[in-house]
Amino acid sequence: MDPEGKRTRTARRQAAAGAGDNLSNQGYLDGQLLIAMPVMGDPRFERSVIYLCAHSSEGAMGIIVNRPAGSIDFPELLVQLDIIKKADQIKLPENAESMKVLKGGPVETGRGFVLHSSDFFIKDATLQIDEGICLTATVDILKAIARGAGPKHAILALGYAGWAPGQLETEIQDNGWLHCDADPDLIFGRDVEEKYLRALRKIGIDPGMLSNEAGHA
Repeated sequence: MDPEGKRTRTARRQAAAGAGDNLSNQGYLDGQLLIAMPVMGDPRFERSVIYLCAHSSEGAMGIIVNRPAGSIDFPELLVQLDIIKKADQIKLPENAESMKVLKGGPVETGRGFVLHSSDFFIKDATLQIDEGICLTATVDILKAIARGAGPKHAILALGYAGWAPGQLETEIQDNGWLHCDADPDLIFGRDVEEKYLRALRKIGIDPGMLSNEAGHA
């Protein structure tokens, strides 16, 4: 094995070990970001950045924030859901026109979940995850966004990522994930394709030191 390969493996192990230490010190990770290691073997989560909405002894649930949902755009989705008429697409407020639709994960892909800033709240429907981030999964928030009365920042995700009890902890210990404090810009930023590299840099990791690791034991 070449020396560069040895250094990249060392960097990966040190980073993952640090993540494991943080997990044991801090307990559950709801409200934090998960960052897939380059050696992630599951194509559903390769190069993913996930905001953890819930994490407890009963398992974990999160939303992938850096995977576009293909050709689906928010105004067209509003038409499909009969929230607006097709002719009204041009009348949408700017934040609705530009709102990102993402693949939130492989579970319940036909269901929409809106991650949003905490300036919007629906009683008995909105889950406040931390001081600045909430999750709402009802059509009412889409109606509010369409009429310009929604949250300042929001993304719509189709589906979510889920883990059984203890599964996420095992994956972290097996070097599958890193994690860090949530960053609103990483969650709501429009540069979706750049979020993975920016997330690695946020925790002080040079992506170039890890990029050659895929496929090595």
